[in-house]
Amino acid sequence: MSEQEVTPAPKPAAAASSNGLLLAFVTLVWLGAMLWSARETITGRDNAEMEVTSSAYALPGAISAALVAGSTVALAVLALMRRRGELGATTRFIIATGAGLLVGVLGAVVIVTINTEGWLYAVMGGTVAAAATIGGAVAGFRIPRVVTAVGWASVAVFVVGFLLNIFQGPLLDLLSSGETSSQANASQWFSYGQGALSGLAAGIVSYRVLRRARARSGGLDVPWPLYGLAGAGAGLLLVIAEILTRTAGSRVLDLAGRVSELELVVQQMLSGARLNSALIVLFVGAISATIAVGRTISPGTEDDSAPDEDTDSDAPAAPIKSQARPTSAS
Repeated sequence: MSEQEVTPAPKPAAAASSNGLLLAFVTLVWLGAMLWSARETITGRDNAEMEVTSSAYALPGAISAALVAGSTVALAVLALMRRRGELGATTRFIIATGAGLLVGVLGAVVIVTINTEGWLYAVMGGTVAAAATIGGAVAGFRIPRVVTAVGWASVAVFVVGFLLNIFQGPLLDLLSSGETSSQANASQWFSYGQGALSGLAAGIVSYRVLRRARARSGGLDVPWPLYGLAGAGAGLLLVIAEILTRTAGSRVLDLAGRVSELELVVQQMLSGARLNSALIVLFVGAISATIAVGRTISPGTEDDSAPDEDTDSDAPAAPIKSQARPTSAS
């Protein structure tokens, strides 16, 4: 006789669609706030030159919010669609990209309707729509946990930046001595500090989101390098946003630079500062998330983040089977 012992696999937690819907709602509110603020600022100007410069200032923030909102809404739509059955790779990508495009079109309408006769707002609206579509396409990759972690990390980066900008004046006064050169150095150090704090927040938040998903799925985890990718994701989206600003939205920036020589210099300085800050967020986020997960890995033991990566259903690991040796009858 031989008997077979089967170690049951851990039961995965139910798909946390409610969390996905919450993230999508938060990012849509973020995008709506950025677009509403941009529209109010632009329409509140008295002349065309001020409208152009206001558009150039508002464009990068709207693009960043559209990227994140497009990806999180697409992820929520995919989670709802999975209730009807598994999705193939092509179907998944089409649905995700379409959801991002829908978010982008709705966002573009807010901008384009400021003035439907000129090309300026058409360019802005088209850039926002492209950003949301790219975000939706990102959600089409079969790493939903990582995309979710990047979404929450991006929200954390926005909150850190918002809070620091509220206290920017007192902080700059604290860092500078009042001279012009000292104020310039203080602004630079403020930008570096904001990037470092934002990256740290992105790394910690992404790590916590992934660990929480691990606990809900009965111990199933993503491979540990994806923790670093999730930590870097918020900064990577900022880099993509800056690339879109300089390419798809370049006509807006160029037109703003023609208002005056001073405005041209300001636009160039802001562009460089945004890219530097995005790179700082990327690297600090990746390093902090990697260190956080590294502290949980015991040396000389099997890495518990082996399987999973990361299907939408978070399927359980294959059961471990062992067969006892038959005992011979005496």
